[in-house]
Amino acid sequence: MTQQPRPKATNALGDISLLYVSVLLRAIVAEGGEIEKLKTQFHLNDSALASLDARISIPRYMRLGHAGITLTENPALGLRMGALTRPADAGLAGLAAETAQSVGQALSTLIRYSLLTSQNSRGEPTLDKTRRLARFHSISPYNQFNYFVVDSILAAWVQLVRHMTGRYDVLERVRIEYPSIGQDELFESWFRCPVEFGATENSIQLKESVWLQTPAQAHTAMHSKLTQWCEEELTEIRQGWSVADRVQRLITPLLRGETPTLETLAAKLGTTPWTLQRQLSSEGTGFRQLLDKTRKQLAQDYIRETNASLSEIAWLLGFANPPAFHKAYQRWYGISPGESRKAIRQGK
Repeated sequence: MTQQPRPKATNALGDISLLYVSVLLRAIVAEGGEIEKLKTQFHLNDSALASLDARISIPRYMRLGHAGITLTENPALGLRMGALTRPADAGLAGLAAETAQSVGQALSTLIRYSLLTSQNSRGEPTLDKTRRLARFHSISPYNQFNYFVVDSILAAWVQLVRHMTGRYDVLERVRIEYPSIGQDELFESWFRCPVEFGATENSIQLKESVWLQTPAQAHTAMHSKLTQWCEEELTEIRQGWSVADRVQRLITPLLRGETPTLETLAAKLGTTPWTLQRQLSSEGTGFRQLLDKTRKQLAQDYIRETNASLSEIAWLLGFANPPAFHKAYQRWYGISPGESRKAIRQGK
């Protein structure tokens, strides 16, 4: 399979495949919304939407989702997206998952290769095979711009399982981090199981019989070939990462409310602090420089691309308090974060 170089995300917060945007637009249409104005507003042409390699920044995707919710007046639009999601909408990983030998293996495949369609600075989904849990990483603080992201991911996973098994009662429990938005009955009706809001994680827990069930499209040889292609693409992505790139990817999810240490990063990379520092030095940088660079890049994107409050941004960047963030931002950009956001919104 011919490999094409995969560029790193141009937005510090990450980007996502337009495959997901296509699902979002289908959901808006299904809810009676007109999408042509949205496509123009968000610079989405049919050529880009048909491309397997086209990406949109995470903040722009969230704004598009919020616009779709406003247009359709459906705060549960993410559930509609999940219901309309097909294996192909997850790209090559979705097709590989569909041909797995068990539902558990299918979810493992989908999650292992999630990086093929989404690079998110906040983390990556994970799987707990022992407890039959598929987890979507935290994207707190939550607001009207990102509720739908959690809903759509969890619902898409469930839809895949339903598609593979022909069953609707596939779950034991759903956990959602953000607080209830007053639609508990709708969510429990859709997922057909208890849904806990304000939970400690975003996850779905499958029934044991479902986890072990063989999907209708199971095909050993096809699954092997498709996962081989996924592995090649994953390797292609990671080969473009320097040690500094890998460190920066690990720093961001650890920043929330605290400052990660060199020792923590070294442990996650399976090396010693001294070795990691030496590797970074050989690339012309160091841990402290990378930490400062990561915070600087994220700060600008949070200010420009989100409606998070300045205190929330300070927490997301791991500063001890808002004044510490203000001082750092002033050092980086020669302007306070509040003045920077005001200038951006005034179009200066």
